[in-house]
Amino acid sequence: MARRDSFLTARRLLIGLIVFGLFVVFDIALFGYLIFDTLSQRELEKVFLETREDAAPVVRELEKQAEIHGQDLWVVMSVQVTQRYMASMLREHEIVRKVEVRDAQGVVVSQVSTESVPVGGEEPEDVPQVAPGDSLELNPESAAGLEELEIPIGDLGTLVLGLSREQLQRRVAVLRRDLIRRASLIGLVTVTLLLAAIAAIWWLLRRGRQLEEQALEAERMAYIGTLASGLAHEIRNPLNALNLNMQMLDEEAQGGALGGSAGRLLAITQAEISRLERLVTDFLSYARPRALELEEVPAAELLEDVRSVLDSEIRARGAEVLVEDKSDGARVKVDRGQMRQLLLNLTQNALQATERLDRRPRVLLIARRQGSSVVLEVKDNGAGMSQETKDRMFDIFFSTRKGGTGLGLAIVERIARNHDGKLEVDSSPGQGTTVRLILPRVGARQSITQTIPLPVLDG
Repeated sequence: MARRDSFLTARRLLIGLIVFGLFVVFDIALFGYLIFDTLSQRELEKVFLETREDAAPVVRELEKQAEIHGQDLWVVMSVQVTQRYMASMLREHEIVRKVEVRDAQGVVVSQVSTESVPVGGEEPEDVPQVAPGDSLELNPESAAGLEELEIPIGDLGTLVLGLSREQLQRRVAVLRRDLIRRASLIGLVTVTLLLAAIAAIWWLLRRGRQLEEQALEAERMAYIGTLASGLAHEIRNPLNALNLNMQMLDEEAQGGALGGSAGRLLAITQAEISRLERLVTDFLSYARPRALELEEVPAAELLEDVRSVLDSEIRARGAEVLVEDKSDGARVKVDRGQMRQLLLNLTQNALQATERLDRRPRVLLIARRQGSSVVLEVKDNGAGMSQETKDRMFDIFFSTRKGGTGLGLAIVERIARNHDGKLEVDSSPGQGTTVRLILPRVGARQSITQTIPLPVLDG
């Protein structure tokens, strides 16, 4: 239930972060749109201001000529100098497509355009003049594509510049492309940082959850250890007394004081007492593990040790147990005693799984390197397991073997976890079982979890 609540909390947080990320992206897009619009308007204003400043010499020349010729724009526009000034506006400014002079009543006095003076062309001999009362119009298509900028010529009239809308839009488009590129870069950096923050938060949550689970597990095991120590103290004393009495009875039975039936019952009772003692010992080993005493050991050496310890049992069973070293000398940092206990449990289980079969028991102990890890593998040709059994095989007190305590594989799982190891199981009925222990290899990054020893009570 707690794990499910933790999963739901993590999922809600992830959804919240995604929504927040979408909001940030939308905010950046809206901000970019507003900036684009504002800067586009400012770019147009900048072009108008620059063009107005460039047209200032033309206005001054018109005012100067007007003073000379008695404030008569019609005469002023017939002066060659004035015509050159007007034509220069077209030649030197690609964006200017029309230069027009209007008198105070708005009547067109003179007009020059790119239709009469090509951009970059020679100075025209004559600028088109307009007689009083007449008008001069551009090609309608050309006139429709112009944005007019009016500049006063004192009190005489107005200088009108026709700016190409196409050129204005082109400049704005260049500006927008540059802004989009920069905004996209900023957005990409922002999204990257946001994703990095999400990943960091997710990692911190998972790490916090792992630490919380470890703390709860340590608290639970401390309680179990205290309980186990108390039970061991209370159980072992009467067991010792019973065992002593059984030994005395056994001596009498051997002397012929007891009948054959009583002798058999005595043997059964002694076996059950031994089983209870083993159960207490295993339970204490599971509930009150000692601190790890780590040392670097060749991986294959651990398997050879197990093979040597079980040599007599292997011969008694008529089994074949082989050690295959594919580790290329890889070493692991482990508690040798606890790792031997783990491998002994797995190997004994493998031997027991091959009992009462019509084939010779065969167990392979394999050590091999796998990237930054070392794999210790116990493979048998036994009866195999169903999926249900495989799912529960590491549960405490679960056993399918008659007389089994259900603690051996639970101890295996605990030792593996304390060594930052990982257990994998492949099995199917009739096909045997393979158990793999994956451990960090010496030289790779390691973070062995040190088990906190619990207080030891006598008994």
